[in-house]
Amino acid sequence: MDTEKLLKIKEKWGDPFARTAYPVTASVSEALHAFAEEKEVSLAGRVVSKREHGKSGFAHILGREAKIQLYAQKNTLGENLFALFKQLDVGDIIGVTGTLFCTRTGEKTVLAKEIVLLSKTLRPLPEKWHGLKDVEVRYRHRSLDLIANPDVRKVFMERSRIVSRVRDFFAGRGYLEVETPMLHRIPGGAAGRPFVTHHHATGMDVYLRIAPELYLKRLVVGGLEKVFEINRSFRNEGVSPRHNPEFTMLEAYCAYQGFEYMMQLCEQMISGLVKEVSGDYRIEYQGRAIDFTPPWQRISFAALFSREFGVESADAPEEMLAKIEQKLTLEKGLTRTQILNITEELIEKHYPQEKPAFIVDFFTWMSPLAKAKPDNPALVERFELFIAGIEVANAYSELNDPLEQEKRFRRQMEVEEELPKKIDQDFLASLQYGMPPAAGLGIGIDRLAMILLNQSSIKDVILFPLLRPAAAAPERPEEDSGGQKKV
Repeated sequence: MDTEKLLKIKEKWGDPFARTAYPVTASVSEALHAFAEEKEVSLAGRVVSKREHGKSGFAHILGREAKIQLYAQKNTLGENLFALFKQLDVGDIIGVTGTLFCTRTGEKTVLAKEIVLLSKTLRPLPEKWHGLKDVEVRYRHRSLDLIANPDVRKVFMERSRIVSRVRDFFAGRGYLEVETPMLHRIPGGAAGRPFVTHHHATGMDVYLRIAPELYLKRLVVGGLEKVFEINRSFRNEGVSPRHNPEFTMLEAYCAYQGFEYMMQLCEQMISGLVKEVSGDYRIEYQGRAIDFTPPWQRISFAALFSREFGVESADAPEEMLAKIEQKLTLEKGLTRTQILNITEELIEKHYPQEKPAFIVDFFTWMSPLAKAKPDNPALVERFELFIAGIEVANAYSELNDPLEQEKRFRRQMEVEEELPKKIDQDFLASLQYGMPPAAGLGIGIDRLAMILLNQSSIKDVILFPLLRPAAAAPERPEEDSGGQKKV
């Protein structure tokens, strides 16, 4: 940490951290977009490169989405400000006022008339040509990652636009955006191990939500017929390229509609997103071309397991487990995670991955919140959406029979070891007031963004993913052969 240089700068030019604002007239990208020779601008950004040539010098300053060249000349700036320019380091944040012009090579540039140091870097940035490539360092020091890697900044700006488009899609169809609690007295709405904490004022344990479903259904009971929430949910489970304990979901509910309606809605929304992001219905994900042109594939889960394991929909869960174990070794019985892994492998084995696939015909015992099919009560009106072998969405016709729902909850407690042995009686009471027929949809926003932005790991679309503690001491910058420092 270079504090000596900071002290010298303070003595000659004042405290670089003292300013609370700088009067910019445009962002860097706006200045480039609306470029006009001899136009005066005031810009601000981070110095990402610098070179000196006697009584002049060049630098590049980085804004949110672009960088622009700065030309500093002693005759224009004066001796004092040119001396300040010479003291600048890569990483410093400056304000500059000057006029725009093009160099002989055609590069858009600001001729600096005034330079103000707005923040002094005390640590060196990664070497500019090398960038920041070590993924462990990138995830632990996301601010450095965003500075050093323009493609990373672009991914997160695109992710933000994807979320905005999802929000606009539902709002444009009459859905009301709502917020529901993150702290639950009883976790529910999905299968998963919850995080538990303690609320001291009431003396009770509470859980971070694993899903907002049961609260959103209460709103449907209350007459809010079309609702959605883009929410943070939490599951106290493993970390992998497809899983983060804290994640973003969309959940939407619509009264008087069934799962077929949600299938069409899901198809319309995601295919529309693909078209907006890529300009076409076709994208590439990790070397695989995927065509999102509707309609998408439909694959029967029950038929898939019948063909592979001889499982029939009328079989009890124990019979299914016994048939599956004749071909596979299962460590903890037939958990949802294991079923999901098996399903992914079977889809990859038997069906083309060039189009998204709706998996339908799930067993009722696996789907405690879904309505059974009228012609086959052993199956439910439900689908899961798989894209490139990754589960992205889950939806069903909602079970609105309070008596059947209580029976399902009791069976679920017997099967799901990770859930507390409690039933949400408040939710059941709300169903007893009468819930209209409805359909619900859940979409994993992180996974959807990962696919649309062609990222191999969910950590690459989550700004601050949960990481295990660093095994060694904090990373120290090392000198490269050119004397520049890099992380």
